[in-house]
Amino acid sequence: MEKKERLPVYYSEYLQLDKILEAQFPESGKEGLKADDEMLFIIIHQTYELWFKQILHELDIIREIFRQPNIPNNSPDIYNSVHRIKRVSRILDVAVMQMSVLETMTPLDFLDFRDLLRPASGFQSIQFKMIEAALGLGYDQRHGKAYYLSQLNEKDIARVKKAESDESLIVLINRWLERMPFCKEKRYWQENDGSEYWKQYRQAYANSLSETEQANLKLFDTLFMGEGGYPEGRRFSADANKSALFIMVYRDYPLLHLPYELVSSLLEIDELLSMWRHRHIHMVQRTIGKRVGTGGSTGAEYLRGAADSHYIFKELAELTSFLMPRNAVPKLPEQLVKDLGYN
Repeated sequence: MEKKERLPVYYSEYLQLDKILEAQFPESGKEGLKADDEMLFIIIHQTYELWFKQILHELDIIREIFRQPNIPNNSPDIYNSVHRIKRVSRILDVAVMQMSVLETMTPLDFLDFRDLLRPASGFQSIQFKMIEAALGLGYDQRHGKAYYLSQLNEKDIARVKKAESDESLIVLINRWLERMPFCKEKRYWQENDGSEYWKQYRQAYANSLSETEQANLKLFDTLFMGEGGYPEGRRFSADANKSALFIMVYRDYPLLHLPYELVSSLLEIDELLSMWRHRHIHMVQRTIGKRVGTGGSTGAEYLRGAADSHYIFKELAELTSFLMPRNAVPKLPEQLVKDLGYN
């Protein structure tokens, strides 16, 4: 069969520049008003939405990997996931720094066109809500639950609810951590279930605590020793917690390098989202003070509430409370050390 000749690719056609560069329609121009900074305002937010689209693309690929019932250690999947999660982090770096460009717009520059935007608002960014849902921010964890869908049309409400109904990354990561065999594989432990290891770890951890840190031991007993019942409402199970802490403690072993990078990168995403939100808060305070947002929210006050409550992987961050110096951690069984290395 004769191969069909491909037409040459032209730069502007490939990037659809005619559509992109003609997609800015300032409201001030429609009203015959002069508001020179509205073009900047539009392009900044369009750029954010393009980056949000890329983040959703990366998260879809990552979640597809973790939907597998098993991810072999010798497959490229874990590296691919870590690589893409780190790419999301770098995009969020850009999102934070991009705020500096928007901050060149002064309060008076914004007031030239601000009232023309009502009731449109960044609060109506469907893609950002979908990113939060894809990562694992559940409806119950959202700040201002009664408000967060009220400004959307029916089509966008359906899109957000669909995103919330899909398995989130935090659910899939929990399932992956639960499958990790090193804490419970019977062939590694004389007592078969690894319980003696956690008793040794607890003792060493207790010895490392100062007098003012003793409350940490009670939480350790709850999360790792099964005392008092496992707390309701936690996103990571007891087995997943043990695996995540094990990865953090023994990250220097070759087989745990990438799992550690994965866990660390999830924490970085939370950190960068928090930085973006707080940068947004300061910009809003500087630009509109105590005035309400164009979408009717309480402005900086609402953003501050979301920033304080929308931490998705906070349970992983909490595990760093239970780390101690390398020379204090229990020694691993010889066979396990061998299996965690390059054979």
